[in-house]
Amino acid sequence: MDFVEVVPSLYRIELDFVNAYLWCDPGDLTLVDSGYHGTGAAVLDAVRRLGQDPAELRRVIVTHSHDDHTGGASEIVETLPDVSVIASRADAPVIRGEREQAAPVLEDWERRMADGLPDLPKAPPVRVDLEVEDGDLLGFAGGATVVAVPGHTAGSIAIHLPLHRVLFTGDIAANVQRLIPGVFHLDRAEAQRSFERLADLDVDTACFGHGEPVAHDAATALRSVAAEL
Repeated sequence: MDFVEVVPSLYRIELDFVNAYLWCDPGDLTLVDSGYHGTGAAVLDAVRRLGQDPAELRRVIVTHSHDDHTGGASEIVETLPDVSVIASRADAPVIRGEREQAAPVLEDWERRMADGLPDLPKAPPVRVDLEVEDGDLLGFAGGATVVAVPGHTAGSIAIHLPLHRVLFTGDIAANVQRLIPGVFHLDRAEAQRSFERLADLDVDTACFGHGEPVAHDAATALRSVAAEL
C-alpha cells in the first residue's frame, strides 16, 4: 500500500492493483472507492499517515459494485459507523447483498487477462445510505456532480469536481501502461458511450480505478482515446 498527492487536496491510495482516492476539505474527508475486502484498515492507516483524522471521514463513494471497489467499505463502516456510503441506485442492491453481480461479457483477450489475475475475496454486503443518479450534487469539494456512466456495471458512476476540474472515472477508463476505456464490461458498447461522455467534460485531472492518474490536461488525453473508438 502506498499513497501520493495527485493535486492539492487529492491523494491516491494504491492498494496493490486498485486505487482509492481521498479528497480533503477542512474537517471533511471523502473517500472515492474502498479497495477489496481486507484493505479497509490499510485505507484508514493511509488517512492517518497523510496527517488527516479518520474521524473526519464523512462519506465513502462507491463508483460501482465490483468487489475490488466495495470490499473495504464494510470494514471502514465497522470502524466509523457514522460514515455515509454513497452509490448509484442501480448498483446499490448488489452492494447491499440483495442481488448477485451480473457477469461481464468478455472478449477472448479479456478472458486470458482474467485468468492471470489473483482471486479476490468476495466483498461483504454493506449498507448504502444514499442512492444517487445522474446529475445529483454531493456536498464536498465546492460541489461534486454524479455522472452516470453505465456499461462497466449497470450503475457505474463517475464523480466530477467542476471547481477543481477533477474527474474520478471508476472503471469506465483505466490507465495501466496506456489510457483505455477499461476492461471487463457488462456492455462494451454502452461503456464506450460512457467513456465518450467523460471525454466531453472540462477536466484537467482524471483519476482511474486502475492505473496512474493523469494530473494535467486529462481532457485532451480522454478525447484522443475517444476519437479512436
